[in-house]
Amino acid sequence: MKKLFTLSFLFVASVLFAQEEESKPSFNVSGSVDAYYRANLTAPNDENAIAPGSSFANLPGFAIGMANVVFSYEGEKAGFVADLVFGPRGADAVFNSPQLQPAGDQGFYRSSNIVNQLYAYWNVSDAVTLTIGNFNTFLGYEVISPTANFNYSTSYLFSYGPFSHTGIKADIALSDDFSLMLGVMNDTDLTEFNSTGDYAFGAQLGYSGQYLNFLLDPSFTEIDFTGGFDLSDDFFLGINAAYLTVEDDGGSFAGAALYPQLATSDTFTIGLRGEYFTETDFFGAIGASDADGDSSVFALTLTGSLEVDNLTIKPEIRLDSASEEAFIDNDLAGSKSLGSFVLAAIYSF
Repeated sequence: MKKLFTLSFLFVASVLFAQEEESKPSFNVSGSVDAYYRANLTAPNDENAIAPGSSFANLPGFAIGMANVVFSYEGEKAGFVADLVFGPRGADAVFNSPQLQPAGDQGFYRSSNIVNQLYAYWNVSDAVTLTIGNFNTFLGYEVISPTANFNYSTSYLFSYGPFSHTGIKADIALSDDFSLMLGVMNDTDLTEFNSTGDYAFGAQLGYSGQYLNFLLDPSFTEIDFTGGFDLSDDFFLGINAAYLTVEDDGGSFAGAALYPQLATSDTFTIGLRGEYFTETDFFGAIGASDADGDSSVFALTLTGSLEVDNLTIKPEIRLDSASEEAFIDNDLAGSKSLGSFVLAAIYSF
């Protein structure tokens, strides 16, 4: 009886200790740094250097991306995330921040351009989480941080959709497979405060890793599908498609991208992004248009990804082919195509 009592006591104590460990709040620090080399294959690499009209990885020669430090605290019912960025990629990601405007005649810039995300959340129940603050967009396949993208350069669909939102959202687990997000936010990419008095409304319906996204902004409306499938243990296919229209005849864009990725070993994966992007009414993403303001581009990006501990090395070849002369060649003449090469290094911690 004594032995049975002792064993029972030890079992109960172990369960209570495990539960205490599971519910213990945790503070974490993570992040990344990235740098790259970029060269045009069919255009100049001097003061006349150009790049595709998409965001990031567009500086000539050896260049830096950003340093990213994420502080997070996860309590039993609530927590926060402070995601800080330094460098050209980070500054480009918050381009429309009201606080980035010059302060005074000397043109000083305020410090809020280091904030990529800053939000607090409350787990109301096992099925509902409320989040308030600044968070990266829920639309699109690609994100700001290079650690979460397979290709180092970014797509047109990502570059001309929203980057971030500031507001409140509710993430709801409807079942094991279905999820729903509803949000009310400031104008898109106004990260610190509401300088317009207008609000945007967003929604996301998810099913087993496939997401249908909708954003009604005061100045535009966008619908987006993002998803992907594991076709085998080594082969993954990502999918993104979107349509955006600007109010008051400001133009529109539509496009689709496929992301096939094949893991050839435990440390190396090769992937292709094939994207078709079209715009109307002088939307201005591609860089040139016909007399009606219409244009299109087909972009192929072949990327290798080599993992060396926490370091990822990504060689990348990209070919953009436009319907109009959006680029130049080595003779500085207008060209409908641009070939480029990028070698990037990303360290995550």
